[in-house]
Amino acid sequence: MDLINEIVERAKANKQRIVLPEGTEERTLKAANQILTDGVADLILIGNPEEIKELATKWGLGNINKATIINPENHLKKEEYAELLYELRKKKGMTIEEARKLVTNPLYLGCLIIKSGDADGQLAGARNTTGDVLRPALQIIKTVPGVTCVSGAMLLLTKAPEYGEHGTIVMGDVAVTPMPDANQLAQIAVCTAQTAKAVAGLDPRVAMLSFSTKGSAKHEVVDKVVEALKIAKEMAPDLKIDGELQADAALVPSIGASKAPGSEIAGKSNVLVVPCLEVGNIGYKLVERLGNATAIGPILQGIARPVNDLSRGCSIDDVYKMIAITANQAIAAKQN
Repeated sequence: MDLINEIVERAKANKQRIVLPEGTEERTLKAANQILTDGVADLILIGNPEEIKELATKWGLGNINKATIINPENHLKKEEYAELLYELRKKKGMTIEEARKLVTNPLYLGCLIIKSGDADGQLAGARNTTGDVLRPALQIIKTVPGVTCVSGAMLLLTKAPEYGEHGTIVMGDVAVTPMPDANQLAQIAVCTAQTAKAVAGLDPRVAMLSFSTKGSAKHEVVDKVVEALKIAKEMAPDLKIDGELQADAALVPSIGASKAPGSEIAGKSNVLVVPCLEVGNIGYKLVERLGNATAIGPILQGIARPVNDLSRGCSIDDVYKMIAITANQAIAAKQN
C-alpha cells in the first residue's frame, strides 16, 4: 500500500471533523464530495447553504448533504463564537462589535469552531493567501506550548528507495519562517519530526543540514545549526537527531560513515531540516522537478490544532490529500 493510501486509511479508521471555510469553491466542494463518499472525514462547510446546494446539484455532488453546512452570516452559535473571540482578543484592544463582525469571516469562524471543541482541524487557501489563513489560526488557536514559530514541512515521495524511508523524505521548513534563529530552527526540527511521525508514519531520524559536516567548515550559519541541534536535543531528549550534516552525508550510508563516523543519523536520515526557508523552498522544488518526486504539502506545523494552507493553484486531488493529512495531524494532536 502506498503512503497516501495509508494516510487515507488512518483517517477513515479514526474520523476527524475538518472545517473547510471556502465552502463554495469548486475544487474544495468536489474534493469534499469525494471525501464524504469515501468516508475519510466528517466535514463542516462554511458558506451560504443555498449556494452550496445549488453548486452541488450543478456539479453532480450527491454526497455534499452529508456535510454540516454553516452559514457564517446566520447560525445558532454566532454570538457564542463572537464572545469567545472577544475574550481571546480583548487584551489586544478588540471590542465585542469587532468580534461580531469578524465571526462572519469564514477563516475566523473556522478557527473559532476548532477552539470551542466543535471541530478538529481546518483546510483553506484555494481562494485565500497564506497570511489570511494563518492570521486567525495564530490569534485564536495559537501555537503548541513551547513553540513560538509556525513552519511548513513537505512530504517528498521520491523514486530513490535507497534514501530516506524507502524513498520517502520529510523536509522542513519550506513554507513559513524565512530566516529562523537557532531556537526557531530547533523548534522546526522537533515539529518536522512530529509531522513525519503523525502523517508519514515514520520513526523520525532527523538530519540538521548545512554546507558543513561536523566542523568541516567554519561560519556563523554553521554555528546556528550546531546551536539549534543542542536546543532540539533539550526540547526532545528521545529524538534521533544529529548535525551539522551535508545533504550527501545525511542520505548516503557510505558518505555518512566517512564524513560522520559513529553517527546514528548520518546516511540514514528520513527527515531533513534546512537552515533557512530559501534553502528549503529551492531544495524541494529541485527534487520535485529534476528528481521527478511527488511533493505533498506544505503541511503546517506548530499550531495547537492543525490548520493547513492550500496553494491557490491546487487541484481537487491536492485538496483531497490535504484533508486526509489534516485528519492525521488532528489524530496525533489529541494523543500528545
